[in-house]
Amino acid sequence: MPELRPASPPLVAVIGGGPAGLMAAEALAAAGMTVQVFDAMPSVGRKFLLAGVGGMNITHSEQYPAFVSRYAERSGEIDGLLRDFDGQALRQWIHGLGIETFVGTSGRVFPCDMKAAPLLRAWLKRLRDSGVVIHTRHRWLGWNDDGSLRIAYPQGELNLRTDALVLALGGGSWARLGSDGAWVPLLAERAVDISPLQASNCGFEVAGWSELLVNKFAGAPLKNIALSVPGSAARKGEFILTAQGVEGSLVYAWSAQVREAINRAGKATLLLDLLPDRPVDKIAQALAKPRGSRSMAKHLHSQLGIDGVKAALLRELTDQATFADPQALAAAIKALPIELLRARPLDEAISSAGGVRFEGVDEGLMLRQLPGVFCAGEMLDWEAPTGGYLLTACFASGLRAGRAAADWLKQA
Repeated sequence: MPELRPASPPLVAVIGGGPAGLMAAEALAAAGMTVQVFDAMPSVGRKFLLAGVGGMNITHSEQYPAFVSRYAERSGEIDGLLRDFDGQALRQWIHGLGIETFVGTSGRVFPCDMKAAPLLRAWLKRLRDSGVVIHTRHRWLGWNDDGSLRIAYPQGELNLRTDALVLALGGGSWARLGSDGAWVPLLAERAVDISPLQASNCGFEVAGWSELLVNKFAGAPLKNIALSVPGSAARKGEFILTAQGVEGSLVYAWSAQVREAINRAGKATLLLDLLPDRPVDKIAQALAKPRGSRSMAKHLHSQLGIDGVKAALLRELTDQATFADPQALAAAIKALPIELLRARPLDEAISSAGGVRFEGVDEGLMLRQLPGVFCAGEMLDWEAPTGGYLLTACFASGLRAGRAAADWLKQA
């Protein structure tokens, strides 16, 4: 079996060629280490490139306190990483690659050409120019008894002895792009503390829509609406009605709260406001106006502009008595309950929650159970909404792990 031995200066293997792994490799190379990146896929950055389809949202421009709050219960840990490399630092880093950025009307930050591929190409050139060697179609299989790494590649399997190891293997979503969670048992058998991987930024299923609703409106977007969970302020945006339930950006924004409610109680409720800019009393007044021979559907359309998928969903989720009572119907229009039973499968999710718990790593993201092994990116136990927050934390954690691995080797 082929065996690769450490070079001088120290050799560090980075497993995973996404943003976290490549950023760790850059930090290690800058510190004078010999760096080899191994990725199981035919090319690196595949999920990064997919995220750029339709517009590469790289980070967000909102003020730092609001930004870091997006990481919810892990905001304290992510704050420690972002202090070294926040959204503004990420923009400056991208500019250093010759890629300009701009802030969109939503506050999201994009490359000026809206594409991920030119950014990735420029980055890979810089990495290779700095001496980083990238191996594709090389899958990490764990450790041999002597501590060397097992890596499968098209010609067989090789052993690799390294001085340090950075793991940036992603979460459990989009297995076809490399994030398959196959690392979980490899670390679990070495007593690493891991929270189960769960879907995040995902769609959810209902008990079942009517055949009429599915046949006519599955895939239809609901725009200019608001969603909330009971007891929380509503958020405006849009989502999509699916054959199984709901998905889309506004649903993703509530996915963590919805998922945890389902975990606790077996179900969760989203409250849909079909007319977020109109108060309930004004809606009731409009509905109470005489409609003559017009149908209720035409009355809803003429008085409130509710038609299409909105009208169909309103009819789906209310009974006949509610439809006949203007006050009750107005209340339903402002808070239409959608009961959700389960998340869509993890592999369909944009990202995943769970992973290596922060309690099991030190400030440099080194595993307490495995000295010299560092973790970065989505395989750590945190989650964030879409909007650039996921990528920013992946970059920041990769930078921290790479720098810390270099420092650890220098002190060894």
